[in-house]
Amino acid sequence: MHVAPHRHGTVQDHVALVEIELTGELMIAAAAASEDRLSPDRIDEVLDVDGEHCAPAGEPG
Repeated sequence: MHVAPHRHGTVQDHVALVEIELTGELMIAAAAASEDRLSPDRIDEVLDVDGEHCAPAGEPG
């Protein structure tokens, strides 16, 4: 029988933490918005990205 080694309690997935933070920011912005949905421009603003450089899904960037 093989037992997996115990992971140290401070091991963190930094990518997951960033994704959780960004998701939280979007949730806060959506809750504060007066419209039903956030516009793509507002999402870019919340995530602090420049939407002009992003290719639509399925297209090369």
